[in-house]
Amino acid sequence: MNHAGRDSLRFGHKTDRPASLVVAAGCLVIISHPARTKKDNRRLMVRRKSKGVSELKVLDARVAKDARIMATLMIMFICANGERASANPYLAKPGEPTVKIRVGTCAVTGGFIHLYAALDNRVFDKYGIVVEHVVLRGGAVAMAALGSDEIQFLYCNADINIVRIATGADGRLVASPLLGLPYVLLARSDIKKPADLKGKSIGVTRPGDFTYRLGSAVLKRFNLTDVVLRPLGGTPTERYSALLQDIVQATLIQPPLDVRGKKDGFNVIYYLNDLGLPFIYSSLFTNSRTLKERPLLVQRFVAALAETIYLVEKNPQQAKAAVGKTLSINDQEVLQSAYDAYALRLINRRMIVPSKLVAETIETAREEGTSIRRKPTEIFDNTFVENLEKSGFLKELWAGKLPEERKRP
Repeated sequence: MNHAGRDSLRFGHKTDRPASLVVAAGCLVIISHPARTKKDNRRLMVRRKSKGVSELKVLDARVAKDARIMATLMIMFICANGERASANPYLAKPGEPTVKIRVGTCAVTGGFIHLYAALDNRVFDKYGIVVEHVVLRGGAVAMAALGSDEIQFLYCNADINIVRIATGADGRLVASPLLGLPYVLLARSDIKKPADLKGKSIGVTRPGDFTYRLGSAVLKRFNLTDVVLRPLGGTPTERYSALLQDIVQATLIQPPLDVRGKKDGFNVIYYLNDLGLPFIYSSLFTNSRTLKERPLLVQRFVAALAETIYLVEKNPQQAKAAVGKTLSINDQEVLQSAYDAYALRLINRRMIVPSKLVAETIETAREEGTSIRRKPTEIFDNTFVENLEKSGFLKELWAGKLPEERKRP
């Protein structure tokens, strides 16, 4: 007997009568007619003697009604389980060979909490994807690796990479888990406000990179003409180390290093979100070759990332552990800072790439003198994230309630 048949017997009485098999709405429906017990038969014999055949017809009608009720319950049970089984159409099929890919990140930061959690909890495995994670030093290097297919996916802040693609780089933005600008300007203890930076230096990555552009915007906002942007390369942690050694007097960092900085006696003197810049933060990019030759791989990667957003929100400890492992941080206050910023304040649960922000980012670059070669619609592709809703994946993942496009605590 198949599984459906066994399940039906658990919910009904054991009977020697044949069950009726019906296919309704794509579900196998098993209607088993309840058998009469010895007690029922004794009652029927009494009624047969005292009240005649008419009473028996009423009793049989009741039995039939009970059978219909039982059949309805079975339909609901079997169909509901069938719906759950097919709600994630992106899982790898049994026996299907795995696909090996490389995903690059352009920094080491708490802002990549969802990718770290996916890797640490092996979320990609059930989608048939074996992921090798490589850290690339800076967005320019990372985009070059994506364009040459040394990596098939890039997880990085979107802002400067949108501009790079608009100027001709090979890449396409396919999902944006985080929206907003988390950076702060962290300075030495004797520096209380941006004006105190006169004659000093701010640590950034390298000319043209994202932190360099942010630093330039800060200097312009406060008219700090005698402040130097000092390229340091490397990661936020390396820039923080330069601040500790007084190589620079301020630097641009993201949570959770802001909490660590306060503990070390530094001051947060400016929140860069106050610049009002259009900003798409941690996002997923792929290249033209992967899009053309392996669209199913892209869809599955996006689905795994969407599942990880749910995992991170519902399992804070697992998420913080993944960040702590990658950043070599054990301080729970520091990890909580990262979680609050990236799992709650900036989260974009549906991962839809906002077309307006893409257009504004490109227009800002054009106004700064950048030669733009592509239209905004050629920079991103929301097909894969939209498919998650159309297929019922998101509704099932979030227990019947579609997530908001942007969730705030």
